[in-house]
Amino acid sequence: MSTNFELIDYLIFIGYAVLILGIGLWVSRDKKGQQKTAEDYFLASKSLPWWAIGASLIAANISAEQFIGMSGSGFASGLAIASYEWMAAITLIIVGKYFLPIFIKKGIYTIPGFVESRYSTNLKTILAIFWIALYVFVNLASVLYLGALALETIIGVPLIYGVIGLALFAAAYSLYGGLSAVAWTDVIQVVFLILGGVVTTYLALNTVSGGEGIISGFKTIYNEVPDRFEMILDKSNPEYKNLPGIGVLVGGMWVANLYYWGFNQYIIQRTLAAKSLKESQKGILFAAFLKLIIPVIVVIPGIAAYVIVNDPELLASLGDIGQKNLPSVGQADKAYPWLLQLLPVGMKGLAFAALSAAIVSSLASMLNSTSTIFTMDIYKPYINKNANDKTTVNVGRLSAGVALIIGCIVAPLLGGIDQAFQFIQEYTGVVSPGILAVFLLGLFWKKTTNKGAIVGVLSSIPIAMYFKVAPKEWSTNPFFVNVPFLDQMGYTLLLTMLVIGVFSYIQHQGKDDEKGISITKDLFKTSPLFNIGAFAIMIILVVLYALFWS
Repeated sequence: MSTNFELIDYLIFIGYAVLILGIGLWVSRDKKGQQKTAEDYFLASKSLPWWAIGASLIAANISAEQFIGMSGSGFASGLAIASYEWMAAITLIIVGKYFLPIFIKKGIYTIPGFVESRYSTNLKTILAIFWIALYVFVNLASVLYLGALALETIIGVPLIYGVIGLALFAAAYSLYGGLSAVAWTDVIQVVFLILGGVVTTYLALNTVSGGEGIISGFKTIYNEVPDRFEMILDKSNPEYKNLPGIGVLVGGMWVANLYYWGFNQYIIQRTLAAKSLKESQKGILFAAFLKLIIPVIVVIPGIAAYVIVNDPELLASLGDIGQKNLPSVGQADKAYPWLLQLLPVGMKGLAFAALSAAIVSSLASMLNSTSTIFTMDIYKPYINKNANDKTTVNVGRLSAGVALIIGCIVAPLLGGIDQAFQFIQEYTGVVSPGILAVFLLGLFWKKTTNKGAIVGVLSSIPIAMYFKVAPKEWSTNPFFVNVPFLDQMGYTLLLTMLVIGVFSYIQHQGKDDEKGISITKDLFKTSPLFNIGAFAIMIILVVLYALFWS
C-alpha cells in the first residue's frame, strides 16, 4: 500500500466515514417502534426542505464521473466539457418550472409511475426494466469502477477491494434507511465534496504558479494553454467529436440534460419528496446555483494537471511523488487522482473524503432509486399486488442489495476506458432520446397516444444505432452519415418525435388522447424568488460563455 497517506489523513477520512454512517443510521432508525411505510422509505415521508433537496441533487449527481471523468476530459479537451454543468443549471430551471408541477400534482412515486398514468402499464414496464438495467450495468458499475480506480491510484488499494469497500460503505446506511438516510447524509456529503474540491483546485493552481496563489495560477494556465479555455470547439479540434461546437448549445446537449435532470429516477426522486411544490422549486434553484461552481472544482484541476505534466521543470520540482501514475492524453482519467497525491498532509485526507463523498452518495442514490422502481413498478403490480408496507420496504432493501452485487461483478470489466464521463454520456445517449421524446410529447401534446409512444421508443434504438454504428463500419458509404454523438442524440430525438407524432395522429385521426394532460397557465406559475434566481443564473451563464466562447 502507498505511504502517501499519513496518520492525520487516515484520521480525517475515518472521521468522515463515521460521521456519514452515524447520521445515516440515526436517520434510518424506526421511530418509537413504528414500521417504515413505503412513503417513508422511498420518498422520505415527503418532508424534505429546500436546502436538503438542493444539496441532495448535487450529491447524487456529482460522483466519480465528474471528479475523475470530467477532470480527465478537462485534461484532454479543456473547459468545453463544463457545458454539461453550466447548461444543467438552465435545465434545472426548466425542470422546476415546467416538469415538477405536473409530477407533484399527480403524486407519483416513480417516473415509470407517471408513464403508467399517462400511457399504459405495458409502456411503464418496458421503461422500468430499461432503467433498472441502465442503473445497474452502466451507472452503478461505472461509479464503482471509477471510485475503485481512484483508491488504487491514491492509496494503492487493489481495484476489486476498492469496488467491494465502496459498495459496502454505500449499502451500510442506504439499504436500511431508504431515501431519508440518503438525502440527509447528502447534506454532509456536499460540504465535504465542495470543500475538498476547492482544496484540490487551490493546490493545482498554486503549484502551477510556483506558490504565488490561485489567481496567478489561473492566469498561468490560461496563458499557457488558451486553447483549453475555448467553450465552443472548432472542427479542427480532436475533441470536436465529443463536443461539436455550437451544436453543444443548440443540439444534443439538451437531450442529455433534459433526460437526466427531468426524467431520471435517482435525480427527480428528491424533488418528489419535498414538503410542497414551492419547496421543491427552491431546492432546484439552489442546485442550479451550485452547478455554476462545479466546473471550478472538477474541470480546472484537470487543465492545471495538463499544464504541470507538460512542463518538465515544474514536474521535476514535485519530486518522486509527482512521477507516479502520471496522466496522459491516452489516460486522462488519472489526472484527478494524480493531483490528490500532491496534496500536503491533512489536506489529502480531506480531499479523499470529498471524492469518497461524491462516489458513495451517488451509489446510495442509484441503489435507492433502483429498488424504488423494482418494488413499486415491477414487484407490486406483477408479483405481490397485496404487499403491505413491511413487505414492500424489505423487497426494496433486498433488490438494492442484488443490484449492488451485480454492479460489483460488472465494475472490474470496465477497465481500460479513457474519459469515462464521455463514455457514460455516449452509451446512455443511445436510449435517452427515445425516452425524452415519449415524455416531452406526453407532457405537452395531448394527441400523443400509447401506441405511438411504444412504437416511437422501440424505433429510437435502431435510429440511434444507425447513427452510432454505421459510421465506424461503413463510413465510405454515402447512405450513412458520420456525426458527433451529441448531434446523433439530437437527430434521434427529432426523428423519434416524428414517429410518435405520425402514429399518434393516424391512430386518433388528429383527436386528443383520453389520457392527455390538460395544461393551464396557473400550473406553471412560480414565486418571485424563483423568477429572480432563474434570471440571475441566465445572466451569469451569458457572461461565462461570452468570456470563454473561443
